[in-house]
Amino acid sequence: MVALLMFTAVCCAAPVGNAISAYVALKTGAQDDGGIAEGGSAADIPARMLAAYKKAAAQVGRYAPKCQGMRWPVLAGIAKAESNHAIGRDIADNGDIRPKIYGALLNGSGQGGNTTVFPDTDGGTWDGSGHGERAVGPFQFLPSTWESIGKDANGDRVADPHNADDAALGAAVYLCGGRDLTKRPQLKAAILQYNHSDEYLANVLGWIDQYTAAAEGPDLKDFSGKVRTVIDAALSQRGVPYSWGGGNAQGPSYGICCSPSGRSGARIKGFDCSGLTTYAYAKVGIGLPRTAAAQAGRGRRIPAGLGTGALKPGDLVFYAYAPGHDSTIYHVGVYTGGGQMINAARPGTVVRLDSVNAMSGYAGGARLL
Repeated sequence: MVALLMFTAVCCAAPVGNAISAYVALKTGAQDDGGIAEGGSAADIPARMLAAYKKAAAQVGRYAPKCQGMRWPVLAGIAKAESNHAIGRDIADNGDIRPKIYGALLNGSGQGGNTTVFPDTDGGTWDGSGHGERAVGPFQFLPSTWESIGKDANGDRVADPHNADDAALGAAVYLCGGRDLTKRPQLKAAILQYNHSDEYLANVLGWIDQYTAAAEGPDLKDFSGKVRTVIDAALSQRGVPYSWGGGNAQGPSYGICCSPSGRSGARIKGFDCSGLTTYAYAKVGIGLPRTAAAQAGRGRRIPAGLGTGALKPGDLVFYAYAPGHDSTIYHVGVYTGGGQMINAARPGTVVRLDSVNAMSGYAGGARLL
């Protein structure tokens, strides 16, 4: 009973761990204790990296003509998990990234989480070591993998995994095959090919959905009055870290210990899901209770059976372990229209614009405005 009370004290989704791949050995960029890099809106991607993702999505058909649906958010989702978009490195106009990004030496030592020996295949050409393999570049390819899929995207006649353009195109080719990535099952299969981990899959899909939503972000000129104030307030917090128990009517705050997975917000200044909605609605003088389940009792309830099409901008949108039973609601966001919501999703992420399908167990909404 104590555990249940602690769980319902605040709200969040079930935590999603980070990838277990070459990435586990990579300690670059701003990361929290869960290993998921901070940031997440399209604005957080260095302009030169974003250009590389878009260029690769446009070029991939030349090398994988049967591929359909490759989009830059797919590549951004992978690169976010693997290297945090090479943030902290210098990216030249031609796409060269310096200093180069190396993972841990995969010699079975246990460093970085690796326990399997990968013998050297490139004599250190790409990974700087002739004593074993290590993943390289912003997409963290092993040299042996790069040998088969590496492409020259910037026209210098060298397929270099340490070049943003080349690495992004190589990743696009590797993910594509003959798949139709507009179909969710085939997109999942592509990501699992990159790293066969359910945790990695959930993490990358979350970033892809977020970048897709950000690319199609809401136009505030379409809103007015209190709806605009609430949405603008929530959007203004994008990039603020998730903190279990964090956030209130005044803004981000330090959270509490601990989430069901044991993640503490005590040292993280930010928001959990209901803290964010409490803050946004306070801007129009509406006080909300602290938990997502309690917030479902405010305003006019919008039944889940009507579908997400019944939601209007400014509505609260809920998710439950057992939709139809409001006592099991575990998550809340602010609907912005167009199938999107502003979301403080889970420990290890940040406030972001997401698809309403990014969370499971849609449980309807509530209209307070």
